Amino acid sequence: MLTSKRTAAIIVAAGRGLRAGAGGPKQYRTIGGRTVISRAMEAFCQHPDVFAVQPVLNPDDLSMFNQAVAGFRYRQPANGGATRQASVRAGLEALAADAPDIVLIHDAARPFVTPALITRAIDAADKAGAAVPAIPVTDTIKQVDASGAVNATPDRAKLRIAQTPQAFHFEMILDAHRRAARDGRDDFTDDAALAEWVGLTVATFEGDAANMKLTTPEDFVREEARLAASLGDIRTGTGYDVHAFGDGDHLMLCGLKVPHNRGFLAHSDGDVGLHALVDAILGALADGDIGSHFPPSDPQWKGAASDKFLKYAIDKVTARGGRIANLEVTMICQQPKIGPLRDQMRARISDITGVAISRIAVKATTSERLGFTGREEGIAATASATVRLPWNDKGWDT
Repeated sequence: MLTSKRTAAIIVAAGRGLRAGAGGPKQYRTIGGRTVISRAMEAFCQHPDVFAVQPVLNPDDLSMFNQAVAGFRYRQPANGGATRQASVRAGLEALAADAPDIVLIHDAARPFVTPALITRAIDAADKAGAAVPAIPVTDTIKQVDASGAVNATPDRAKLRIAQTPQAFHFEMILDAHRRAARDGRDDFTDDAALAEWVGLTVATFEGDAANMKLTTPEDFVREEARLAASLGDIRTGTGYDVHAFGDGDHLMLCGLKVPHNRGFLAHSDGDVGLHALVDAILGALADGDIGSHFPPSDPQWKGAASDKFLKYAIDKVTARGGRIANLEVTMICQQPKIGPLRDQMRARISDITGVAISRIAVKATTSERLGFTGREEGIAATASATVRLPWNDKGWDT
């Protein structure tokens, strides 16, 4: 059952994540080629029954946050507090002026929340007023004393692992947080515990075993392996492009403006390296070639920057749930010399694609003065792309 009540979501992302090891706050690290926080926010930002997404951040992280969630719809971030509880209250207060009926409170460190889980959370809050997703405990749990000796074995049939998003009637949980602040209580580890403290009955609803919190370095390793295993359809595509020289004073090569005594004769900017990469990616997707997507007969592409074409190809991979495993381009020319520019070109391709520079190769060779490249009449480029896509029983993604 879907509710017609207005629902907002708070994404708690102000923590430092020290247990996750080195590398900065864990919510801004990448997993499966994307930042943790972008994965955590996406399902809420796109859910049809969530009208507002309220992030809560450490203000020092604002630049990283803006880069990670570019293109998403969300409210102006609120500044978090010294504890998770204080950060949640900051998010609640930020929503108070346009108070929702239901609020979902979700940890940014849980990046695999699904639309179905969000829908269950909204439904549960509508029915019960306060509800948390929960999954059964499968291991036997021991209660120990200060010395580590076992003093009890709880009945695991009565135990559940609580997750987020935890869901509440908004005014109810806002009042509970305000009461805790007045009483100096700042030690609640989740919102359900705070709700219990003020006497609310908290219901449970079906959680999701994949919706686990990333806490330690081992969690990142495990989830990276799980994501990689889900992308079992490994494709390789190749590309080739060539442009003749004409008048000009520079060449666009792999996204760089390279000074030269000639320019390219081309409809767009003539970047043979990026054009070859686009063809390679589209080939791996079995989705035509650059000319079928950006026909030279179309005047809108006159003089266009080729980074737009490459970004378009990358977005097609992302839209199909895939990842780029490797990109390689080889420039075939006498001049200009590519070697001194190689790392700059790799960095520029990385900037355009979001692919780690360690997965990008730029090479160069000459044709030993043979043919049109040997006569310095133009430049050619070859490229290859390895793409990983989700596999299904038909052998292709849908």
